[in-house]
Amino acid sequence: MKLTRHHKQERHQALQDEIVKNPFSTDEELAKRFSVSVSTIRLDRTDLGIPELRERTRAVAHEAYGTLKSLEEQELIGLLTELRIGKLGRSEMLIEENMVLDKARVARGHHLFAQANSLAIALVDNEMAVTGSVDLKFLRPAHLGETVIAEGKVLKRKGNKYWVDITAQVDQEDVLVGHWILFGFDEEISL
Repeated sequence: MKLTRHHKQERHQALQDEIVKNPFSTDEELAKRFSVSVSTIRLDRTDLGIPELRERTRAVAHEAYGTLKSLEEQELIGLLTELRIGKLGRSEMLIEENMVLDKARVARGHHLFAQANSLAIALVDNEMAVTGSVDLKFLRPAHLGETVIAEGKVLKRKGNKYWVDITAQVDQEDVLVGHWILFGFDEEISL
């Protein structure tokens, strides 16, 4: 069956909407979603002026990193993909060989915690932030090669105290959930 011009226009609009919602979708994922070939998706992206995944990732990350306030870029674990300080944030982390247990081939817990904790700190609207306490649950292992997507939300702020929820997922399945209490400071902490 040949696609009519109308169908192509509808797919183009749907593709644009999908990439706005999920800028890190691969061409393969998009092809599957729209039941077309990868080459069709690439042609559609070219027609619409939508850059390839690598360029989209770089642009989104550049924008998010530009808003960091409470920690330095190199202190963040994972790739920051969205950050609205004091509100919400998102990061992604690919589980690589150096992050997994040799026998089990799953991510060591401290890598998952570090991703979630650094995202929680990034959400604090102060020059510096420290973790006060965390109520954390690991729900399933993250395996070598999987991408962990952590999303955080500031639930409440009272003075310099922040309550933040973080959920980390692989393919929409919860890997880690936690509730953070953090403290923000705008001047150096003296002990």
